[in-house]
Amino acid sequence: MSKKILVVDDEKLIVKGIRFSLEQEGMEVDCAYDGEEALEYARRCEYDLVLLDVMLPKLDGFQVCQQIREFSDMPIVMLTAKSEDMDKILGLEYGADDYITKPFNPLELVARVKSSLRRYTMLGSCAGTKKNYVVGSLEIDDEAKIVTVDGEQVRLTPIEYQILLLLVQNPGRVFSTQQIYENIWNEEAYGAENTVAVHIRHIREKIEINPKEPRYLKVVWGVGYKIEK
Repeated sequence: MSKKILVVDDEKLIVKGIRFSLEQEGMEVDCAYDGEEALEYARRCEYDLVLLDVMLPKLDGFQVCQQIREFSDMPIVMLTAKSEDMDKILGLEYGADDYITKPFNPLELVARVKSSLRRYTMLGSCAGTKKNYVVGSLEIDDEAKIVTVDGEQVRLTPIEYQILLLLVQNPGRVFSTQQIYENIWNEEAYGAENTVAVHIRHIREKIEINPKEPRYLKVVWGVGYKIEK
């Protein structure tokens, strides 16, 4: 079954090029050229991936990302200017899963999209035969991809889910930022500290009663992160 991608950018030539490249790979592509149109598409369809530019008319990419997160956990990859590191962090803060910097080579973009799709469709693939993980009142049903805390379901984005699953599968083990990034993103961790830290904070805000005094997701200062046994 072909993957369905939403491409959002106000530069029509860029959209045309991305669409052509993705369709050549057998993907189905919808295109939007402003923030309001992007939200309309996202509300009508659950996409396998959204490529979302930061600079958009009507609503910017951050606003679109934030509003999509109110009703969906579909994967969102921001398109950010190469020099704008703050845009990358802001995108993650508003709920994006990852980012691709502009300008990009079409082949590079296709490779990153394929990598992201593999990551999102193979959630929990390394879990072996075990499908349920329990740490205190935190439970992951990996078959259904459901996380509950004290019996209440918690909504996580695909990246957040993968990070939490990795840690829960290895209770007590400390993972460095580099190890988390390389396990989840399947690429070398160059300057990945902020990316991982933002996702970790989002997970804490969702699974902890008091994120400042976490029961589950602990920081081992100067080393990394772990799930408390």
